[in-house]
Amino acid sequence: MLNELYSIRMRGAEGGAHEQGGRHISGGERLGQKEELHKLATELLTKSLNHSRGDCDFIQLVIEKLQNQEIKTISPLPVSTEHVQNVTEGRKKAVSLLSFLGISDEAITQGLNFLKQSTHQRGAIIVDSQTGKRLDHRELKGVRVSRMDWHTQSWSNWSAFYQPFTSSRIREALALASKVTASPYTIAELCWSDDPDYITGYVASSATGYKRITHLKNIGENCGGRIFFVKQHCPLDDYISYLETTPVCITYENETGHRRGTSS
Repeated sequence: MLNELYSIRMRGAEGGAHEQGGRHISGGERLGQKEELHKLATELLTKSLNHSRGDCDFIQLVIEKLQNQEIKTISPLPVSTEHVQNVTEGRKKAVSLLSFLGISDEAITQGLNFLKQSTHQRGAIIVDSQTGKRLDHRELKGVRVSRMDWHTQSWSNWSAFYQPFTSSRIREALALASKVTASPYTIAELCWSDDPDYITGYVASSATGYKRITHLKNIGENCGGRIFFVKQHCPLDDYISYLETTPVCITYENETGHRRGTSS
């Protein structure tokens, strides 16, 4: 998969293009070889046309060949699940995990507030892990993490080992979280979906792995998004460039074969 790769990106909105005020509905990211493009594009198009947030009347597919770019290979974060009974317990668990990682109470409160109020956010929000200040200044656009996917055989190997977690939703989220937390400037990601039918979210970090939390919002709510808590004095332009443009391939061999942070 590491030769002649293409990046395939989809975004869909209701009420026109995002730049013209359309409401974000769906997005997706894949990497693939030339012979896979038709299949991958079809999968992303199908995803955009079948979403509980609404019907897309603007769908954009962008396919780009990765020209002579070094492709970073990393292993996926280890996955575990925190079972909670309701949103209150779920958010307490998220706060506990984030506090354990050294994120300040102010930053955690700000991050939670951003997600509670976010219904049209198209990309992630970057937050200083100590001050709680939003750093990206991109309003609803946010920062869209791009150019990451699983090596095909690695996904098959991982799926065989983690059979309860083989949905396309987890595949995409784990690839994204693994890329984000592979940066030395990321302390943690907090995420729950803006999909009103999906209430499980997660806290991800290189230190604690990908921690699924079974209730981070109530059914029917369309608030959600991603918060990236970063170290103070994070070089923001370099960090965003990594998230948006560096190609990352997720590789997996077995429980002892992780190669996180290598390049090829």
